[in-house]
Amino acid sequence: MREGRVVGEGWHTEYGKAHAEVEALRRAGEEARGATLYVSLEPCSHHGKTGPCTEAIRAAGIARVVYASADPDPLAKGGGQVLREAGIEVRSGVEAELAAALNGPFFRAHLPEAPPRPWTELKLALSIDGKVADHQGRSTWITGNESRAEVHRLRAGHDAIAVGIGTALADDPSLTVRGTLQPRVPPIRVVFDRQARLPPTSRLARSAGEIPVWVVCGPEASATARRELQDAGVHILEAASLPEALAELRSAGLRSLFCEGGGRIAYSLLREGLVDRLTLFIAPLLLGPEGLDPFQGLPSRPLAEAHRWRLVRSTSFGPDVLISVEP
Repeated sequence: MREGRVVGEGWHTEYGKAHAEVEALRRAGEEARGATLYVSLEPCSHHGKTGPCTEAIRAAGIARVVYASADPDPLAKGGGQVLREAGIEVRSGVEAELAAALNGPFFRAHLPEAPPRPWTELKLALSIDGKVADHQGRSTWITGNESRAEVHRLRAGHDAIAVGIGTALADDPSLTVRGTLQPRVPPIRVVFDRQARLPPTSRLARSAGEIPVWVVCGPEASATARRELQDAGVHILEAASLPEALAELRSAGLRSLFCEGGGRIAYSLLREGLVDRLTLFIAPLLLGPEGLDPFQGLPSRPLAEAHRWRLVRSTSFGPDVLISVEP
């Protein structure tokens, strides 16, 4: 920013390529000299896949740097102090909560005290009376086309998309990203399936050779069922509980998980306190008291003791309303 004008913008387009600061400085050219650089994350000060952003900032003649969040990565942090020592004015902590919300998986991966699991976003499509399916178990389609397009955009931003075996059996989903926005690496498809009941003839199993499919089963799953899925190209993981299942997924390299239900897995994630972001698409229809309620069975709390979640995003898609909150 120079004299109230944006002279260059940039973002980190791909792992191993130039960071956002370097891209913005390239676009600004000579107008970067004496300007203010605004960035969501503290500029890095180490040699990794690319050189230190702090060196590029100094070379460009930037006079002031404003960043939202300190870098939690022990290898990369400290750029703010490096810039101060170089005589550059630095301000930090501006819009820190918003920056954390934009890149939750990255920050969670660097929390040493956090239990090892992926950053988990639970998405639910609900009627206005809080049901994810009607009294016959049907959930296709509660929301409209605009909401479904946004779901595909959200899918594209995660390492994996997950459902419970109930949804996999009822809907036979493909769990792929469809639409104009395509991720560089398609998200892995994950099914939480204690008894390894996913049919080898399902869409997921039949396409496992194209986009990976992982089934997390319990120790009680039969060897025959596991072998049939493995023969179809499905990767099998074993865990005795849902927290252990998420720990297994993190150990296997997943930083972020987009869980699309259904009701039982949603209830379990909420009950166990495993949800980092809850995203609700609320459609203007009523399904009645016999519809499937993913919140039924959660412990009741007096109003004064109920934990209020923090609103991250609120918008509309056609007739539907999206609300995203974090604990």
